[in-house]
Amino acid sequence: MKRFAIWGVLLALLTPFMLVAAPALSGAVEQQSVNMTAIYMFVAFVAATLGITYWAAKRTRTAKEFYTAGGGITGFQNGLAIAGDYMSAASFLGISGLVFASGYDGLIYSIGFLVGWPIIMFLIAEQIRNLGKFTFADVSSYRFGQTQIRTMAAISSLVVVAFYLIAQMVGAGKLIQLLFGLEYWMAVVIVGVLMMVYVIFGGMTATTWVQIIKAVLLLCGATFMAVAALSAFNFSPEEMFRQAVETHPKAGAIMSPGSLVTDPINAISLGLALMFGTAGLPHILMRFFTVPDAKEARKSVFYATGFIGYFYILTFIIGFAAIVLLAQNPEFFKPAALAADGSVIQGQLVSGINGGTNMVAIHLAKAVGGDLFLGFISAVAFATILAVVSGLTLAGASAISHDLYASVIARGRSNETTEIRVSKFATFGLGLVAIGLGIAFESQNVAFMVGLAFAIAASANFPVLVASIFWSKMTTRGALIGGFAGLISAFVLTVMSKAVWGDVLGHVGEDGKSVGLIMLNNPAIVSIPISFACIWLFSIFDNSERAKIDRAAFDAQRIRCETGIGAEGGASH
Repeated sequence: MKRFAIWGVLLALLTPFMLVAAPALSGAVEQQSVNMTAIYMFVAFVAATLGITYWAAKRTRTAKEFYTAGGGITGFQNGLAIAGDYMSAASFLGISGLVFASGYDGLIYSIGFLVGWPIIMFLIAEQIRNLGKFTFADVSSYRFGQTQIRTMAAISSLVVVAFYLIAQMVGAGKLIQLLFGLEYWMAVVIVGVLMMVYVIFGGMTATTWVQIIKAVLLLCGATFMAVAALSAFNFSPEEMFRQAVETHPKAGAIMSPGSLVTDPINAISLGLALMFGTAGLPHILMRFFTVPDAKEARKSVFYATGFIGYFYILTFIIGFAAIVLLAQNPEFFKPAALAADGSVIQGQLVSGINGGTNMVAIHLAKAVGGDLFLGFISAVAFATILAVVSGLTLAGASAISHDLYASVIARGRSNETTEIRVSKFATFGLGLVAIGLGIAFESQNVAFMVGLAFAIAASANFPVLVASIFWSKMTTRGALIGGFAGLISAFVLTVMSKAVWGDVLGHVGEDGKSVGLIMLNNPAIVSIPISFACIWLFSIFDNSERAKIDRAAFDAQRIRCETGIGAEGGASH
């Protein structure tokens, strides 16, 4: 009966998708953006991933299996899954779009995303695996007051998840809108429904295997796209750059910094957010609990860093090649961007692209590989987004069910069945939030929105996590105030920035252009020091009885951090 119930629910959830898509498909003659080959491959992928979900649902019975796939994922598998989690819409669609629009400056995101991994590998990967169980809050609260720190960690995790979800939902919505010719909001709803199905029924097992499969497919697809694009320039990067400079409206400016991040303060702030934010992302940290021990955790970071670094090289090639190759094909542009002879107006190269700059990689796929390769890349891009959204949602749901409900509200008296049920309800709620945010932030570049999520993670999660592991004098009061100070300052400064205050909330200046209340576009340069300063200040001057307990527990924590004695999976080697 359980089998039929699962498939019945899946069918019920997918029926609206088929009903919504049918009018678009029947009107394919009028909708030039509808590509039947892409749609067939897209539907095939959705069917395959639902099969994985069904397989995983039969193997997900305990809380450990739901949250961490039973801890049975190998280091290599987890490295691929982490890479799959990290090679998100921001990486594939957003960074290639930024390079297309701004050239050299688009690399600041890919470099920033990448340099956070050595910090994780050498600083916290082993400690997280040895101290935690399901969420990073297990680590942050290990020797502190459980109620206060878990509440703070859960709230900061949910804020990070919400901002990160925005980018993925926007990327997925634009992709499906381009393929099916649907209204954008309908596309976002479809993504939200499918994401809920994967997480509610499959848990971490389904999420992990979807991430592994899509990582392999994305690496293969991006490699083929980059090689095919370079072949148009006789495999000469120099020739590609030369033609890109001649074609782009910014000309030589695309080969020098300053066209995207215009001042040093914003550049440093963005770099800090991307570098330290990686070590504070709840859905990434959660992946270290899926491996059996600390040794496999280190291996997974090593493999993930290699895969991710290689992938970012490909996005750089894709972005620059697209400048030249897309400009030669008017079908990828809006009618207003075309001259009387059908050629693309140089000044409209960026603003006139169909679907916006987030869709540059998708257009390039058709330019170099035709409809068949477009279908493949579109399906893989959608897989990329679904895998990341599922991982994010699972991290958010676990923060609600494990950290807030089981540890704070029920105070450890709940059973696993109830905890999993709460997690599934939380997944449904987060899905609705993701749909709403995806619709509200439609016009934002997905890489930029992820940058804001990284800033909050770097300000709220990273300082508390690092200080709790390495500083013996840290106390519950310092962690609580420091964590909330970083979270609130990062969130408030983000809302006051031009990206949210002007572009999303609609505030404009006298010249009619959107404005912010502050000059910073990324708050990390202010919010990270605020968090560390509050942790230090309120820990040093904390002489409470709780503080004495916190400090006395550090030695025992240190032994477990370094040896793994007492951790699930035994001592590390």
